[in-house]
Amino acid sequence: MALVQALQKAIDYIEANLLNDISTEAIAKQANVSPFHFQCMFLIMTDISVGEYVRRRRLTLAAQQLLNTDHKIIDIAYLYGYESPEAFTKAFRKQHGLSPSEARKGKGALQSHNRLTIQVNLKGASPMNYQVVERDAFQVVGVKRECLCGEAGEVNGVAEFWMEANANGTSAKLAELMNSEIKGLLGITDNYNEQKDTVDYWIAVGHDGNVPADFHELRCQNQNG
Repeated sequence: MALVQALQKAIDYIEANLLNDISTEAIAKQANVSPFHFQCMFLIMTDISVGEYVRRRRLTLAAQQLLNTDHKIIDIAYLYGYESPEAFTKAFRKQHGLSPSEARKGKGALQSHNRLTIQVNLKGASPMNYQVVERDAFQVVGVKRECLCGEAGEVNGVAEFWMEANANGTSAKLAELMNSEIKGLLGITDNYNEQKDTVDYWIAVGHDGNVPADFHELRCQNQNG
């Protein structure tokens, strides 16, 4: 839930500063993550980039001003961050399919992009069939990150790690390496460090054969064997 709240705080910051020159660094600071991680997180959760969201919202509000005020088109263009009427017209037409002057005359429909609100749907009330399976030792390859353990037993930073792996193509590369009986992308904890209260968290796949240079190898085995 903290991740969702952080993202919503960043979106609220965007909305409060749509008329200002805002940077990805300033937006990411609201969520207490790096600009890279914030852009990955935003893209995965909304399916658009931060810059595209800002552009769509500004052009939505600009269209509303065209319809509801008698402000000059050039003044609206400058208000929403466009340095020239030509640049504003080009961006406006790309989103709405008509020019600002045509929109003011009511010659076509406008495309509205509403303010984002992050909602979480909790699932799990329906029964799920599962089974515990014991396996002989097997090899996985993947990427790992040292993560701090929380007071309630959770591993901090895992959600961000998965978002980064999905966004930068690591997950897709791992999926191509999967060639064992162990199917799917795996989340594995290993190497608990009691002194630092950390574990190595792996995003990996079952793989038999040589280990590509970009990945690490982990041998998983039955602790009772």
